[in-house]
Amino acid sequence: MTHWIIAPVVLPALLAPFIVLAARYHIGIQRVLSLVGVGALVAIAAALAWQTADGTIVLYQLGDWAAPFGIVLVGDRLSTLMVLLTAILALFVLLYAIGSGWDDRGRHFHALFQFQLMGIMGAFLTGDLFNLFVFFEVLLIASYGLMIHAGGNARLRAGVQYVLFNLIGSTLFLFALGAIYAATGTLNMADLAQRVAMISPDDTVGIRVAAVLLLLVFAIKAALVPLHFWLPSSYAEAPAPVAALFAIMTKVGAYAIIRVYTMIFPPDLEVMAGLHDFWLLPAALVSLAIGMIGVLAAKKLDRLIAFSVIGSMGMVMVSIALFTPAGIAAALYYMVHSTLAGAALFLISDLVRTGRASLALTPQAPIAGAALTAGLFFTGAIAMAGLPPLSGFLGKLVILQAAYPSDLMVWIWAVVLGSSLISIVGFARAGSTLFWKSQSIPMPEDAPEQMRPAILSYVAVGGLITVLAAHTVFAGQVHGYTNAIATQLFAPTDYTETVLETPGKLSTPQEDH
Repeated sequence: MTHWIIAPVVLPALLAPFIVLAARYHIGIQRVLSLVGVGALVAIAAALAWQTADGTIVLYQLGDWAAPFGIVLVGDRLSTLMVLLTAILALFVLLYAIGSGWDDRGRHFHALFQFQLMGIMGAFLTGDLFNLFVFFEVLLIASYGLMIHAGGNARLRAGVQYVLFNLIGSTLFLFALGAIYAATGTLNMADLAQRVAMISPDDTVGIRVAAVLLLLVFAIKAALVPLHFWLPSSYAEAPAPVAALFAIMTKVGAYAIIRVYTMIFPPDLEVMAGLHDFWLLPAALVSLAIGMIGVLAAKKLDRLIAFSVIGSMGMVMVSIALFTPAGIAAALYYMVHSTLAGAALFLISDLVRTGRASLALTPQAPIAGAALTAGLFFTGAIAMAGLPPLSGFLGKLVILQAAYPSDLMVWIWAVVLGSSLISIVGFARAGSTLFWKSQSIPMPEDAPEQMRPAILSYVAVGGLITVLAAHTVFAGQVHGYTNAIATQLFAPTDYTETVLETPGKLSTPQEDH
């Protein structure tokens, strides 16, 4: 049993209170501690991803208590990929927060940032549903603190709305866990995979209700229509580095759907009949359409990007809803792309905000550093709209290819291609208004000297764009890896045997008595 797999959870969990207790009034020390911690997370996540790349499943049993009685953390290809993606994203977001000074505009930014990472990492690594709920709550608490960072009435209203929606999701989650435990007597995912399969068709009412409730909970986290109302205001009003970090938050919901509905409630299970085809896929298509229509209709840059996140999640969920190895592999490739592209665009919107009176999509005087900012926005818009040569285009191709055998292939192709055209028009309109039409507006004579974004801010955004470019250059290798992940997901025997039948003498409740 390796102890490294718990490090992505324990490291930020220890670092956050240390920052509060030892460096509360020293922003410089806070920055150093946060950077060192996130840098260590990147190294640990890369090592874990390397360890599991050959199909190895890493298990950690807290207190050396065997599953299903003890709490376990499990690392496979899927979970370690998401942990690595989160660590890389966190590094560039933290660099931007430091360079732009956002971390010094309110209290406890770095401690909350570490708690947020703890919740995200725990959600990806946990091996049982109850601790998935616990880490969701850690996410909720830390994300609310980050969302209202630096204050403001609009930000506070958006934060309250965000908390209320997620509290509804938490309540439904508890109901679902109660129904599952009543029907099976366990919440360990590997154990559930075996017990749910043995439930007779006449006794599936309770477990089917639980499956639907869980899907609703995860759909709220993934901002799937009609459960997406919390996202536009929450992401648009949040500080830019926080919104960029939140780009991974919706992916937690998508990850949970992939994990639970390939292992515990696979599509060939009788209890799941009709749930994927008649609810999840149509909702995903509507989410994609509404998100991209929102991009076209948005009157502010931050809301445009928030709606593009909804649209990108719709694209991911369309591929997931196919519940085939090809669909899951395509969804994972696009998930990595949309996380990086969405985060980069939120940070670029803050670069625009630095030199403008507002983010309204109306012609205003040119901003400082407009050429470089415009170039970054152009790259990010190409990526999010899915134009060649970046990975958004390749991701949409593999999604369309995965949808080809589906009975709803015509609808999927029509919505994907139509929404892509709409998003291109929306981003083109925004870019021309921000950077082209502004050139014809003279700068007022009494205007104060414009602030230029810090060099470190440009470095952080450039780092995300570079990772996005690498995701494009190595598309073949990455897609091959996501295919391996999908293969492992649809053959969960190794996962369940590793969790439930670990060799060696382990403590169990029966032995203690």
